[in-house]
Amino acid sequence: MAQDLGDRSAAARPDQPSAAPRSDQRSAAAHARLVGSLAELADVGVRAVRLQYADLHGIARGKLIPISAFPNVAEDGMGFVEAIMTVDLRHNVIAGFEHGFPDLLARADLDTLVPLPWEEDVVACLVDLEDPVTHESHPLDCRGALKRVLAQFSEFGVSPVVGPELEFYLCEPDPSDPRGYRPYAGQDSAVYTTGDMADPRGTLAKMLGAAVELELGAIAAAHEYGRSQFEINLRHSAALDSADRAFRFRAMVKEMAALDGLLATFMGKPFNGDEGSGFHLHVSLVDSAGANAGEASDGAHGLTPVMCHFIAGVMEHARAMMVFFNPTVNAYRRISAEALVPTRVCWGHDHRMALVRVPKERGSSTRLELRLGDGTANPYLAYAAALAAGLDGVRRELELPQPVEGMIYDLDEELLGEPLPTTFYEALEALKADQVMIDALGSRLVDTFETIKMAELERFRAWVTDWEFAEYSKLL
Repeated sequence: MAQDLGDRSAAARPDQPSAAPRSDQRSAAAHARLVGSLAELADVGVRAVRLQYADLHGIARGKLIPISAFPNVAEDGMGFVEAIMTVDLRHNVIAGFEHGFPDLLARADLDTLVPLPWEEDVVACLVDLEDPVTHESHPLDCRGALKRVLAQFSEFGVSPVVGPELEFYLCEPDPSDPRGYRPYAGQDSAVYTTGDMADPRGTLAKMLGAAVELELGAIAAAHEYGRSQFEINLRHSAALDSADRAFRFRAMVKEMAALDGLLATFMGKPFNGDEGSGFHLHVSLVDSAGANAGEASDGAHGLTPVMCHFIAGVMEHARAMMVFFNPTVNAYRRISAEALVPTRVCWGHDHRMALVRVPKERGSSTRLELRLGDGTANPYLAYAAALAAGLDGVRRELELPQPVEGMIYDLDEELLGEPLPTTFYEALEALKADQVMIDALGSRLVDTFETIKMAELERFRAWVTDWEFAEYSKLL
């Protein structure tokens, strides 16, 4: 069905942001083309369009629009109550009372129309959120925040290309377990295996097929190191398209797992005694001709100055970025010197214990891997934070320190770099102290995010855990 949508391939669109056109600015010819395209979809049985956007948690929100009503929605936008951007994960409205919860307008990005393989009579469409009066990007729109960061790269003649890596667990209901779930395929040593033993219901295989049909750039799938932990590898692309695909991928995994009676979770540490789930970003810079702008055989560390400055910027703002890459209390259970998870601000050549790993590949594959993220990170906010940090390094021409080698925890503190935050509260404090990051994401978005997350932290602080009862109740 994707062919029925003409040349609206998400992978083909540029990252340049543009103001959403007002309905009175749309030409009659453009409206006629839209109506014609939707008529073709109706002819092949499509009954509805699912609007989708990310809230501050990265959860897919939206509405289902009948295909007959979609031309008007595409032209005029669809209203949502702004309060949806201020709810916590327990469905409490936490922030925004001073604004009176006005409407925000969702403007369909018609380049992102794509069929849903598991719901054949529905197509999905991403939206941008805007102020219904000024038609400017809404300050709480995560996709809009990323667009604003990307617009600044043209000043330096480079554009970021990003490849996301997302890990997740599949769990099945188990009434005998206090959590209500157990690992879906819980045998040991299943890493890098496929077939019935690793995927007894074929759920991962179905997800891989759907990811291909959704044009998410899926290239491989396998069982990861944790028991019932999986990964589907997605190709790299221009940053906005890459973030869109990462967002859609997470929503797809959650929904397809539910269709099979399973729970998919991107929690960083869902089980004690097992592996954490990460969200790694592979970032390269390309010039206006699309050539890799990172390699320099005669440059420092084999990298161009712009690439060195970019990595230095990522390191400069890593502590403040942490809150967007690890946005939950649970995420910090995964941060451990005993795991392949960064705990210090350092970089290294093909070194998986460093914050930034620069793989050995060069030429068109010259890139950095940012290994900071937890699977629950909102892709748009994580991308925006990382790219804004790197851009600041380029703008200020920050110097890149020497790479780490060997067992990093045997190194002197000076070589090892600053410790990364070990709690969510510490990460929030680091964000509040970083004006570059606040300006890049927008003060209102940062303030709202902080308010929601501080309420979450307070609920956690006041909650009596199972560990506490087991530890103290019998003898104390």
